[in-house]
Amino acid sequence: MASYDAELQRHNEVLRQACGVQFRDHVLDIGCGSGQTTREAARAARAGSALGVDVSAAAVERAREAARAEGIRNVTFERANAEVYRFPQEHFDLAISRFGTMFFDDPAAAFANISRALRPAGRLVMMVWQAPERNGWDVTIRQALGMTAISAGLPDAFSLADPPAVTEILEGAGFADVTFTNVSEPVYYGPDVDAAMDWIRGFAYTREILRQLDPTAAERAVGRLREALATHFNDDGVWFNSRAWIVTARRR
Repeated sequence: MASYDAELQRHNEVLRQACGVQFRDHVLDIGCGSGQTTREAARAARAGSALGVDVSAAAVERAREAARAEGIRNVTFERANAEVYRFPQEHFDLAISRFGTMFFDDPAAAFANISRALRPAGRLVMMVWQAPERNGWDVTIRQALGMTAISAGLPDAFSLADPPAVTEILEGAGFADVTFTNVSEPVYYGPDVDAAMDWIRGFAYTREILRQLDPTAAERAVGRLREALATHFNDDGVWFNSRAWIVTARRR
């Protein structure tokens, strides 16, 4: 069975190195999901702390359970929207995110809020997707489903793909020295085609598109998707190429 942590296993190592969490750091993890990145940060910041926030109550509960099971004492998790949550001001040395910052309703307000939570010269290190056409997984799924664009009201995973636009947002929110580093690592969708199908059918836009199609068209779309996944299957599972940015900045 695929999972979000398994999907991003190659990306996770790249992000961890880019974050370079220090022994005494206080770390904020934005859109932490089930808390893998937060727990890793807490283990590195043994004389500091890590706070993970996510809008999903279920994810936060899973994160808390995992931290308890691993005996990590310097980590906490809160169900919170980083766009509006009242973080302690100028408290964190580092804000990190693994694909957790693309879904803000108001990115300018969100990053300004995160900036205020960082101490002066505190760092932001986040991973976001590059443009959809550079991500083989997205191209394949869209073609199979006959989908030309993100439907209105659905989350846009590519909202922070454009470096000039993101730089403008971050600088307006109080950040400086914005840099973009290309990450070309594959995503893992499961040990076999059935597992990959289950994983992809859980995506919000997959569910929505299949819901909009009549039963016959939906069945055909699922068949096309299965055929496409089969071409990406090899001895170690179903993998797709992907392109992401690591975006770094510091609070002015």
